[in-house]
Amino acid sequence: MDDILETRRLRLRPFTVEDLDEVVALDNDPAVMRYINGGRPASREEIRARSLPRLLGPGFRAAECRATGEWLGWFCLAPRAGGGDTAELGYRLHRRAWGRGYATEGARALIAEGFTARGVRRVTAQTMTVNTASRRVLEKCGLTFVRTFSGEWPEVIEGSEEGDVEYALTREEWTP
Repeated sequence: MDDILETRRLRLRPFTVEDLDEVVALDNDPAVMRYINGGRPASREEIRARSLPRLLGPGFRAAECRATGEWLGWFCLAPRAGGGDTAELGYRLHRRAWGRGYATEGARALIAEGFTARGVRRVTAQTMTVNTASRRVLEKCGLTFVRTFSGEWPEVIEGSEEGDVEYALTREEWTP
């Protein structure tokens, strides 16, 4: 399930503990983390103890540029809490990878794999209402708006007063 997946420009591979330095750099870029935690920095130990174990889990893949081997970030299509045949789509990319279509390319590849090889029947994704770039990526991948909601988050960050949005795509709605 978590083997290497390649697209025209990306190589999505399972995470390893050797990816820690890259995750530390990614998670300490305030612009990258703006809609996650308001851009608050995280210590290497915090990332090693909290983030890395999750990234080593099912559905998460490190993203590299096929042409150069450059580490770009990560993608996931992870089983949703409660199991079943629903998976949650997510991604986090370095700023240098923004605006180049990588998010859409990687997300589409994981959606296709989920629907064709992993028995996924429904893909969901959530983001902050104000995160227009991620919302655009989700729409380009075929997901449609489901609802706006207000979650209980440990930190209040700029834009959280607008709530969060959920998007979804079923296998029947998906166009390969």
